[in-house]
Amino acid sequence: MAKQNSVKIKLESTAGTGYYYVTKKNSKTMTDKMVIKKYDPVARKHVEFKEGKIK
Repeated sequence: MAKQNSVKIKLESTAGTGYYYVTKKNSKTMTDKMVIKKYDPVARKHVEFKEGKIK
């Protein structure tokens, strides 16, 4: 059976609120850590979210 390309990751807020998103990432095409700007409802503004592992 073939190995799946997509891996579940956790995008954690850099604002320090503890808020996070869970999404999938293709590990073969995106080899570096994902950093994306998204809305943090706790901080009530757009901040950067950095990739972390799901435990």
